[in-house]
Amino acid sequence: MARVLVVDDEESNRTALERIFQREGWSVSLAADGREALDKLRADRLRGEEPGVLLTDVKMPGMSGLDLLRAAKQVAPEVQVILMTAYGTVEAAVEAMKEGAYDFVTKPLKRAEVVASIQKGLDRAELLAENRRLREQIAGVAERTTELVGQSAAMRTLLDEAGQVAPSMASVLITGESGTGKGALARWIHLQSGRRGARMVTVHCGAIPESLLESELFGYEAGAFTGATGRKEGRFDLAAGGTLFLDEVTEMPPAVQVKLLRVLQEGEYERLGGTRTLRADVRVLAATNRDPEQAVAEGRLRADLYYRLNVIRLHAPALRERREDIALLARYFLAVHARRNHKPVHSIEGDALAALEAHSWPGNVRELENAMERAVVLSREDTVRVADMPPAIRSAEPHGESGWLTFAVGTSFSEMERRMIEATVRRCAGDRSLAAAMLGITARTIYRREAEWREAEERAEPGAEEKTDPGL
Repeated sequence: MARVLVVDDEESNRTALERIFQREGWSVSLAADGREALDKLRADRLRGEEPGVLLTDVKMPGMSGLDLLRAAKQVAPEVQVILMTAYGTVEAAVEAMKEGAYDFVTKPLKRAEVVASIQKGLDRAELLAENRRLREQIAGVAERTTELVGQSAAMRTLLDEAGQVAPSMASVLITGESGTGKGALARWIHLQSGRRGARMVTVHCGAIPESLLESELFGYEAGAFTGATGRKEGRFDLAAGGTLFLDEVTEMPPAVQVKLLRVLQEGEYERLGGTRTLRADVRVLAATNRDPEQAVAEGRLRADLYYRLNVIRLHAPALRERREDIALLARYFLAVHARRNHKPVHSIEGDALAALEAHSWPGNVRELENAMERAVVLSREDTVRVADMPPAIRSAEPHGESGWLTFAVGTSFSEMERRMIEATVRRCAGDRSLAAAMLGITARTIYRREAEWREAEERAEPGAEEKTDPGL
């Protein structure tokens, strides 16, 4: 619901404006002076419920409307401030606009004029908020779609299936071990769908206490329980027009499963303590690290809800099932964390890659990222070595220079070529001419390949211009 904060030292003006704005369907809060307005603005921002428009009188005791404008922009930069005064001069209007005011209305106020000004301000606030959400989504995907990096047959199959599902409205159940990238896959599906311009809202069902999960999902009305002093929108409200991702859905308590089933079947719900039936324009994606059939058998997940969620089933493979992607992921994480930690680390030695590929990876891609971040931070050179790895990974490495290279089944020719060239150059102490003679190619070919790899890694770094989704 659109929110407006009205600030005026005259109570009659505040209550009159409150009645007008409530008739327009807006949520209204009132403040008698600038200090009270700032306190309310800070509290609203902490709750994620800041107003779209702040309408304030200019002439007030203590803090003036212009002073409030400046302070409000520090607290909530996206709030649209509209000033009202009986002394509306061109000079005052120009000064207000320079300070960041959206509009300027004069007293005595005309109902149609002030309503039109507020509506325009609310529209602009919503546009700015939507742009910010999209920027956050794009930034989040750039940082957190790394679980989708891969050229293995398992990842190609998964992304092909996800690409077929994404444009539909079908519910999707994503299964897989912890750390395999189920959340990243859900974000990828959302961004490939027709709902990508709206929010994707995530709910971690196992992280929210049972007593709060219902109100978090569906919201509540004032008086629904002790402490519910006003209406609160739920995640279904926030995800309107977009996607709701229910992570670890098998941890959802039975009472909430019943209400979720109704939403999936009928597209309807009520807020806690409310009587008005609301329509849910939301696509639901869900994920679990459990076996969902076993959860149904154990009574943790309702069978009818499972069938509704499991319209499409996607399985995120464990990292040990896609070992041919380990080197690719390791180099990606190296670039990410070298940039983030301002470390001049550019490569990873062959023995370190072999140790990574020999590890069992119980923590999957998340564990690999943590290992590479540690290696980058502890590295004293521009190359990550076995000694920089966590002890569990060092113990899996093949000791000594055996002169052999091993590759997982399904490793791409380009990756094998790179590993072969890098290992041979290292064995030849950096002498490209000798390495080229051993490999039966020219030194020029080695230099050209190395340049290509550097360019590819620079393009893959977060923040690089025209960066493509690393998962594609």
